[in-house]
Amino acid sequence: MLTRRVIAVARDSVHRFSKRVVPEIRVIDGLGVEGDAHLGETVMHLSRVAIDPTQPNLRQVHLIHSELFDEVAGKGFTLHPADLGENITTVGIDLLALPRGTILRLGETVELEVTGLRNPCHQINDFQPGLLSAVLWKGESGEVVRKSGIMTVVKKGGIVKAGDFIQSVHPEKPYLPLERV
Repeated sequence: MLTRRVIAVARDSVHRFSKRVVPEIRVIDGLGVEGDAHLGETVMHLSRVAIDPTQPNLRQVHLIHSELFDEVAGKGFTLHPADLGENITTVGIDLLALPRGTILRLGETVELEVTGLRNPCHQINDFQPGLLSAVLWKGESGEVVRKSGIMTVVKKGGIVKAGDFIQSVHPEKPYLPLERV
């Protein structure tokens, strides 16, 4: 079994599709990643701000599992950390299988609470034509399958950097499945 760890961290002060990999990020309680365009108590995602700028920001920190990069490589796509706009790229942890409310402990102090799934948008096809269908499709029962990572809120801040280990603490049962946020 792979060790659960962070392989890259990223941020960008401007709203653009991909972020910039940096040596470390500082996450701030209840706000998100310092210096990132999505930092805030209320929603910062531009399309959601247009609908209701007062809704809570359930998308403070975006995580993607690097195993997705290998999966889409088999379909002809090339992805690297931060390409899909994530703040934290992981290895060895099945992020998509975590129940809502799971606490992820990263590094020495950081605690992130899982709020739901990232819903990929059409901009992903501007980045690489056809990529949307590799990370979003209908399952055998007609359910929508989203594979472009999870969203979290910051419960306890601190520094996150590549190499940090990740622990997960599940909430009490019954577990709530991840839904798009």
